[in-house]
Amino acid sequence: MAKSLKGARKAAPQFLEDDPSTGYLPGKTWPTLRYGLVSLLASAILVFAIEWIVRGDLLGTVSFFFQPFKPGWTTIVVFALILIGLDAILGRSHQGLMIVAPLTLSLAFVGHQKSLYLGDPLYPTDFLYARQIVALLPLLVRDRPMTAMAMAIGIIGGLSLLIYGWRLWRRKVPALSRKGRLARLTLAVPLLAFFVSIMDYATFSWTRDRLQIIPIMWDQKENYASNGFALAFALNVPMAHVSAPAGYSDKAIAAIDRTEVTASVPDQKPDIIIVMSESFWDPTKLPGVVITPDPIPNARSLRSGSMFSPEFGGMTANVEFEALTGFSNAFLPAGSIPYQQYVRAPVPSMATFLKSQGYETRAIHPGTSWFWNRTPVYADFGFDDFKSEENLPPLEKRGPLASDAAMTDEIIREADATDDPFFFFAVSLQNHGPYEPYRYDNPTHKVHALTSQWARDSLLSYAEGASDADKGLKRLVEWAKNRSRPTVIAFFGDHLPPLGPVYVETGFMSDNVAPRKEPSTEAALLHHETPLIVWSNKTGPAEDMGAVSPAFLPYHILKTAGITHPYYTGFLGEMRERYSVVDRNLLLTPEGQATPDWARQKAIDPAIRDFRLLQYDMMFGKRLGAPDFFPETVDKLVAHTS
Repeated sequence: MAKSLKGARKAAPQFLEDDPSTGYLPGKTWPTLRYGLVSLLASAILVFAIEWIVRGDLLGTVSFFFQPFKPGWTTIVVFALILIGLDAILGRSHQGLMIVAPLTLSLAFVGHQKSLYLGDPLYPTDFLYARQIVALLPLLVRDRPMTAMAMAIGIIGGLSLLIYGWRLWRRKVPALSRKGRLARLTLAVPLLAFFVSIMDYATFSWTRDRLQIIPIMWDQKENYASNGFALAFALNVPMAHVSAPAGYSDKAIAAIDRTEVTASVPDQKPDIIIVMSESFWDPTKLPGVVITPDPIPNARSLRSGSMFSPEFGGMTANVEFEALTGFSNAFLPAGSIPYQQYVRAPVPSMATFLKSQGYETRAIHPGTSWFWNRTPVYADFGFDDFKSEENLPPLEKRGPLASDAAMTDEIIREADATDDPFFFFAVSLQNHGPYEPYRYDNPTHKVHALTSQWARDSLLSYAEGASDADKGLKRLVEWAKNRSRPTVIAFFGDHLPPLGPVYVETGFMSDNVAPRKEPSTEAALLHHETPLIVWSNKTGPAEDMGAVSPAFLPYHILKTAGITHPYYTGFLGEMRERYSVVDRNLLLTPEGQATPDWARQKAIDPAIRDFRLLQYDMMFGKRLGAPDFFPETVDKLVAHTS
């Protein structure tokens, strides 16, 4: 008898018709009103906490909620509806908070960290490459071990507390009646469905406009600041779909000027090697910093110009996308990563074209093959082979990662073993951040700067890596000089390194990362230019190229090689005469004339319009321009099944 009573006490309580704790009593006004008020209060506290974590600024968070009818108040109502709907599904009042709160607060923390290190807010598409974030954790742990330990303890403690609270709530709080659950669903589901319907930023919504939810997709930092973390995150969900540009049609593509340039290669086909060097930059540009000896003397002596990176401190794949395809991120949604979202079928690239001309096409990267989704992307770009950590011979490491010297040796070994003309695209790994002090046991440089010791040691780690990359360039050039076959080498950094506090302490920038929207053209160039070398063993380095977007690299590389193509040297060649930089926030002519915020203007240069139309046509549209601009792709596209 005692055992049965004990078991009864442990059983989860059921709905009691006259128990106010259920939060819903048929015919009783106060408990229902109380439940709604508690849900709103919980939602308000949660939304405030999310914004405080993301912004890291209490006053800024308060000002976000200061005026009525701002997006912050809409967010509170939406969260309350989500909580009410989850309560109905879970069958207990306020238990939905146990799911929503940990999830959203964790996302807010991750968003704050991403903004701190990379300058970008958290996007829905970031979860497409969550695996590679996990792969970088060992480097982050090595850089900030105490923070990592605190996070681990916090995660374990938080999960334990959540599990205990969940079980306790299920035992102590009465279950809801069917009528109570139905009432909650009847309220929450239609309103949430309506809210979802107005969140497509590509279409105008009268309700969204009245609520002052203004999609600012061209400036994501302002988008998140103005609309708040949750709503801005929701507005970015549709970016997985790229809408056709205004005016896209068969006639519009047919109206794009065709050049007289045709596809051709010299009788003696030149070998082509592109090395995209991780975070390669000139650290002597930092104010008040002296590094001895010069870390990049070879790049300095061979330099052809500057590569204007569309990114800062990360997002390598977006730079790579432009450099291989000749297309521009400027025409894609802000925050998107084409490798993750849009390359799901064959997309024309230099590899596609050169392969059609009898070249052996190979990508080389000493990291894992799945990083940035490279394996299927390279296949869709037309590469014959992808050499990665999984199928490369063991490469010697310097510091925690495969050395640039070992990668250079591998490029040379594979080139010497290849009889056919080849196109190699290599992405280095050694100088990937973070740049923890004492990364190398045997530094060969010295750093003099009026900064903290930590900043000097961090900068020394970076300078050592940059120097190793520069030595790899020298070795590659010296090897090519002794070859009888024509050889073209392109070498550039994908973006400035994520040096964080070093930038602030030296006065290079006021924040750890550069803003997406720069205050001036000079600032944009300062924060986005990396050294660019385009060199031939027959003609030497190309000269006076100035600052160029990665999308124009195919033009300069093929031109140096004496190769022509209707798009890469024809269309891009004519575009290059008008603009040297095509960025989502800036157009820059070869003469240095700048057009900031061009995408927001009503009148857009017809040349840029055609560039956008042709890119959309080949990536998402009907490929109407393929016969004239990419003839090598006609009747040769095979659907990719990965």
